[in-house]
Amino acid sequence: MNYNIALLRGDGIGPEIVDSACEVLKKTGDIYGHTFNFTPYLIGGAAIDACGEGLPKETVEGCVNSDSVLLGAVGGPKWDTLPGNKRPEKALLGIRSALGLYTNIRPAKLFPAMADACLLRKDVAEKGVDIVMIRELTGGIYFGERGRRDGKYGPEAYDTEAYSVMEIERIAHVAFKTAMIRRKKVVSIDKANVLESSRLWRETVHRIAEQYPEVECTDMLVDNAAMQLIKNPAQFDVIVTTNMFGDILSDECSQITGSIGLLPSASLGDTTCGMYEPIHGSAPDIAGMNKANPLATILSAAMMLRYSFGLETEAVAIEKAVEDVLDAGFRTGDILGASDATPLSCTEMTAKVLEYLK
Repeated sequence: MNYNIALLRGDGIGPEIVDSACEVLKKTGDIYGHTFNFTPYLIGGAAIDACGEGLPKETVEGCVNSDSVLLGAVGGPKWDTLPGNKRPEKALLGIRSALGLYTNIRPAKLFPAMADACLLRKDVAEKGVDIVMIRELTGGIYFGERGRRDGKYGPEAYDTEAYSVMEIERIAHVAFKTAMIRRKKVVSIDKANVLESSRLWRETVHRIAEQYPEVECTDMLVDNAAMQLIKNPAQFDVIVTTNMFGDILSDECSQITGSIGLLPSASLGDTTCGMYEPIHGSAPDIAGMNKANPLATILSAAMMLRYSFGLETEAVAIEKAVEDVLDAGFRTGDILGASDATPLSCTEMTAKVLEYLK
């Protein structure tokens, strides 16, 4: 089979980690008889520097016409002084909207080999961490009305949180369907004691839950959820929540699992063309130094094989290679911990994954 993949390398360490994932995909293709064709497009700060805008028309068209999209990371101090609507991060919202990607799937699993890197007490970590966070991606405060105005105390800024029933329904279905093939537990996270948008969220999720009687569905306020993720992460199976809450809580999950450099994500819509990316940022402080951890991006490529191409065996092979590499004690600098071993570079870690890929 031939698959056309749009590459959005982006900024900072983005080019390095995307190239690592491509190497893993190429070998996977060689093993299983697939051909992956990669076409690069500009996005983020690199696009601003080259053509004056973070999301060029050519990039959108290239992604729309591809079978899937692999993204590195965008942003950095170089562009931090730009107005909000001109910053590299705005391009992420634009490409998600253009591709209709309303579901963000972020698995957070503590690999056994990484147990010592977990920041929780040993007895808490030993209970296990295996969470899938389902984050709504194209609604909420990131896409609501915003602006500046004269207020009671002078100039003020505002951002609006808004959700429609339809937006909540479709993300709730994704969460319940995910739970059905896992441990059949959904926790819906909101702020219904304060926000009207969260009250609609909760009402709608409860109504959709009636269609999945096998799944246990509970509600949790976001502040309590932040605490419970630290106190007892083992209680969670599938989490479904809003755009902003999911953005924040998934980063909290990353520290529970040892490093943000290990967590992949998939952004999906109603077609098979998804966008896959690590949840970490562009890490401009180590860009170009061959120090980046490529594992989250490699695991994102595995998610691409699973969700966009239906290649489950191939996806599992990549995930097994990553786990075997970690079990063998190989580490990049961000996950080295207390070990006195010499950390592997980005290219060296990639080579190890290629070596263990069967």
